Amino acid sequence: MKRIRVLVVEDEPSTRTELAGQLAQLPAVGDVVVAAGGDEAVRLLGSGSFDAAFLDIAMPGLNGIDVARILKRLSDPPAIVFVTAYENHAIEAFGLGAVDYLLKPFRPERLAEAVARIDHHRSGPAPTGEKPDDLAVIQVELAGRTVFIRRDDIAYAEAHGDYVRLHSGQDSHLLRQSLTYLEQAWDAAGFVRAHRSFLINLAAVTELRVTSTAGLVAVTGAGEVPVSRRHSRLLRERLLEAARTNDRA
Repeated sequence: MKRIRVLVVEDEPSTRTELAGQLAQLPAVGDVVVAAGGDEAVRLLGSGSFDAAFLDIAMPGLNGIDVARILKRLSDPPAIVFVTAYENHAIEAFGLGAVDYLLKPFRPERLAEAVARIDHHRSGPAPTGEKPDDLAVIQVELAGRTVFIRRDDIAYAEAHGDYVRLHSGQDSHLLRQSLTYLEQAWDAAGFVRAHRSFLINLAAVTELRVTSTAGLVAVTGAGEVPVSRRHSRLLRERLLEAARTNDRA
C-alpha cells in the first residue's frame, strides 16, 4: 500500500512541529503538510488530496470540528484524527466519523496506532461477517514490559485522570485513553456506561444490588461498580437484552 499524505492542523507551533515530525518518521506516512489553523487548512485543500487529517480542536477562527465538517463534504474525504487536550468533544468527533481521538500529550506508540487505524479505514470494509476490531486486544506498558489484555477479560474500566484503569479479575492496568473513547469503541462488544466514571462489561455482571453506602451497584468478579441514577435504566435494559440473546443462542 502506498504511503499516506497527511495534513496536520495545529495552531501551537511546538506541538505542530512535534506532531509533523513524529508522523514523518512512521513508515506508512509519506508527505506531511502543516497548517497553523483551520483557515489555512481549507486553503491547502486546493493543493491536492490528503489521505488523512490530524486536527487540533481548539483553534482560533475555524476550529477542528469546523474543518472536519468541511472535509466530510469532499467527494473523497481524508480519514480524520482529532488531537486535543480535552475529551469532552469525543462524542461529537466520532459523530463526524473520526477514525481516532488522541489526547495530548500522546506517546509515539499511540500515534502509530492512530496511523494503523487510518490504514484500516483506507482498506475499506472487511469481508462479510468480519469487522476490523483494533481494541479487541489492548496493549499496556507495565514496568518496562508490554502486556496484552483481551477486552473480553475486562470486567470494567474506571476513569483515572488522563488514563483509564482496566479491571480484570484481581488485576488492573492503566491505559492512556479516555473513557469516552472506549465507550464509543466498545459499545458493540457489550460495554455500557454505568456511571460518569465507570464503563462496565455486561457479560461480567452477575447481579445488581442496592447497598446502604453506594446505592445501586453492579457486581462483577473484579469488584462492585457504582451505577448512577442517570445510567441505571439503560444498564438494566442492556442487561435484559443480553440475557434474552443468550437464551436464544
